[in-house]
Amino acid sequence: MAHYANDDNMINAFKRNHDIHTETSMRIFGLKSKTEVTPGMRRKAKEVNFGIIYGIGAFGLANRLEIKNSEAKEIIERYFREYPNVRTYMEETKKFAHENGYVETLLGRRRYLSQINNQNAAARAEDERAAINMPIQGTAADMIKIAMNNIYIEFVKNKLESKMLLQVHDELVFEVKKTELEKVKKFVIDKMKNAIKLSVNIEVEVGVGESWYEAH
Repeated sequence: MAHYANDDNMINAFKRNHDIHTETSMRIFGLKSKTEVTPGMRRKAKEVNFGIIYGIGAFGLANRLEIKNSEAKEIIERYFREYPNVRTYMEETKKFAHENGYVETLLGRRRYLSQINNQNAAARAEDERAAINMPIQGTAADMIKIAMNNIYIEFVKNKLESKMLLQVHDELVFEVKKTELEKVKKFVIDKMKNAIKLSVNIEVEVGVGESWYEAH
């Protein structure tokens, strides 16, 4: 979202290596220090950050946070005041979808929206939400697939015995030979960070253990 919306406040948070949910908490609750952010506030901000990406409205956010519609509406308005380019991205993306009947990822993979100009408001709204979400979620999906391909190429090139087992959302799980561990970590971090160049850095965390559970 930071890349697509090109929002200064959001981009600067990532450039300063701030936790985006803590940053959003400070902005929507009017706090001056991250030490004032409670776990509950951060959780609410996380719901808002992800909810906005899914095109959520005040009613949907109110249900998620178990608050009044009026309070949810105020939170969303504050969010857009702090991240104004996010609203611009959403409006421009919906306009593009209405005019063209599709949206696409950064790499040009398209999703066609058959109901985007439907006379039925509920059907139209469903495709509008999909239009907002697909470029972001779709680009994230493209990104990890590119990373997987590039990691596999490195494994083959270096004749590694370690294996890439599976993808789980934005995570990759490997079975790694102990003598190859440092090499694998280096390849994985590099290829995941650089799969697609964005205006913000992609951070990659690596965990190691006898099981996936331990690695977390």
